Amino acid sequence: MINSDPIGLFDSGIGGTSIWKEIHNLLPNENTIYLADSKNAPYGLKSKEEIVALSKKNTEFLLNQNAKLIVVACNTATTNAIKELRASYDVPFIGIEPAIKPAANKSETHTIGILATKGTLSSELFNQNVMNYPNTKIIEQVGNGLVQLIEEGNIESVEMTSLLKTYLKPMMEANIDYLVLGCSHYPYLIPQIKKIIPKHIKIIDSGEAVARQTKNILTQTNLLGLEKKSSQIFYTNYNPMVLKSILNNKYPVIEKEF
Repeated sequence: MINSDPIGLFDSGIGGTSIWKEIHNLLPNENTIYLADSKNAPYGLKSKEEIVALSKKNTEFLLNQNAKLIVVACNTATTNAIKELRASYDVPFIGIEPAIKPAANKSETHTIGILATKGTLSSELFNQNVMNYPNTKIIEQVGNGLVQLIEEGNIESVEMTSLLKTYLKPMMEANIDYLVLGCSHYPYLIPQIKKIIPKHIKIIDSGEAVARQTKNILTQTNLLGLEKKSSQIFYTNYNPMVLKSILNNKYPVIEKEF
């Protein structure tokens, strides 16, 4: 059975497009709707209650567009709200969490770094996950200011380089050999990060794993779509030019209050 309803994705802004790109690469025949809640970015500085409320608002927007599955393309929203979302709505949810497992399992120095938002690093789900790796030293770093700069389109700025150097220095000094990017905005910083860290430190993000999981769940639930010409729609509630730019002006971006 073929299901042409769209996959819905939401994030606290444009960062989750890094997840959308992986899903679209793996499932090019799926219709998708992406929701960028840039007006409320970053989620990482908000309380759990605020994050849950925003996540429910975003979910309901996507369900009103007939989303058959929802990808919470935001680490902070996943770690703080996915439990509540699954309890409240009758649709499959796929979350995104920092990829601690592959980094911890492959690390030869038994020391890994995690760059993430305060909301993710302080969440109960994240801390439960960390406890599964007692033999790995995990250097946590809050990436204050990074999301805001990305949302403003200032990825290559002097301020961005300065912040990244400050955040990555303690990790390099601790002898990490894996750097986990714990925010869906951060893959857009990989070229910048590679200029700062030595070549032996490998960078891991969750995009490909989330895309594979999306395909698995769609297959298991008979929700796969096979559109010959799929549609990709993007909504934002703030500054559509940045979202258009990150998508190389290839797709329609609709500015809408939500």
